[in-house]
Amino acid sequence: MTARPSILHADLDAFYASVEQLLDPALRGRPVAVGGGVVLACSYEAKRRGVSGAMPAWRARERCPELVFVRGSFGEYRRLGDRVMEILGTYTPAVQRISIDEAFLDVGGSERLHGPPEHIALQIRRRVREEVGLPISVGAARTKHLAKIASQVAKPDGLVVVDPAREREFLDPLPVRLVWGVGPVTGADLEARGIRTIGELARASPERLAGLLGAERGTRLRALAANEDPRPVRPGGRAGSVGAQSAFRRSAPTPDLLAEVLGHLADRVAGRLRAKGLAGRTVTVRVRFADLRSVTRSITLADPVAATLTLREVAEGLVAEALADHPRERTLTLLAISVSALTAETEVQLELAVDAADDPRRPGSRTAAARLAADRSVDRVRERFGRGAIGFATVALGERAGVPDDFRELAERDGG
Repeated sequence: MTARPSILHADLDAFYASVEQLLDPALRGRPVAVGGGVVLACSYEAKRRGVSGAMPAWRARERCPELVFVRGSFGEYRRLGDRVMEILGTYTPAVQRISIDEAFLDVGGSERLHGPPEHIALQIRRRVREEVGLPISVGAARTKHLAKIASQVAKPDGLVVVDPAREREFLDPLPVRLVWGVGPVTGADLEARGIRTIGELARASPERLAGLLGAERGTRLRALAANEDPRPVRPGGRAGSVGAQSAFRRSAPTPDLLAEVLGHLADRVAGRLRAKGLAGRTVTVRVRFADLRSVTRSITLADPVAATLTLREVAEGLVAEALADHPRERTLTLLAISVSALTAETEVQLELAVDAADDPRRPGSRTAAARLAADRSVDRVRERFGRGAIGFATVALGERAGVPDDFRELAERDGG
């Protein structure tokens, strides 16, 4: 065990709403929501009145009549988020950004220059407040997962340092929903079955958790609750994967639903791959059923893929396999696509008709070349006129209505 908690998790508080309050001083101290028909994010003043993300606007206004809606300043979100990351980078090169508004830092090698971890955390909070104008909470601990929990406990606008000798004392009484990967639905399900705290999750038997969450997910969440997290801080570099997911109301896996959701996800994932100059060989889908159990299916292709339609077709085949393996499941609540085994996307030579069958998974085939050319044309139009200017299909799920693509792009994360 290390003498000091050398991993920091820095997380900007109510980031989107805080930026709006920074840009418009008249909003400071008032309940603010970013969005239109649905709340995309909200300020702490709004949260204290019962407003939360993904809440319909009519319900949010019902709970908080004084709520002020703003459409969102997406360019400013990127600019200010990047500025905060620059500040973090002045303390250590070991910065792993996991979203637009949060990052891990390993400051174990920075003490001689900047002082102990708790002092570095205080400097970060002061500089972000003074130089950017935003509140930030920081957790310091021995592992990444514990540092992230500490930053959540520190909110809003605070600092929590977890003494390595008192980790279980800190963790055990905390709500199970603070475990990374336990969302509201999973948290409510665990609580209904008597697992309300992190300590209770850590002590639950693997067999019990396998029945509740599935063997793989149960093992992973139990390990995190026990503070078994050997993952290092991975600075910079290329993301290990690119993915996106869509949660929705309980729905039957009809062909229309699968085409709409997987088409949307493939469009986002493939577009992000191409924007990074990447392609990937391993495609993974995740399917979540109504009882919260999730299954995954993967395939490693002979050649890397970055074309939207090809990725969608591969994903549809994997989802079909998952559904065929679970014929009694009639309801879905989430679909996800990720692409890993990433490589640099390279120009390919068009194959002669006699070289091979016209397989869209072969980069040099005529169909693959045509699809990629169409994708790049779409990318250029979107780059010039915005993402909403052109697309392959319309996704009309109720939960997605009113959610700008710019916001989803900021919220989605790459890598692990």
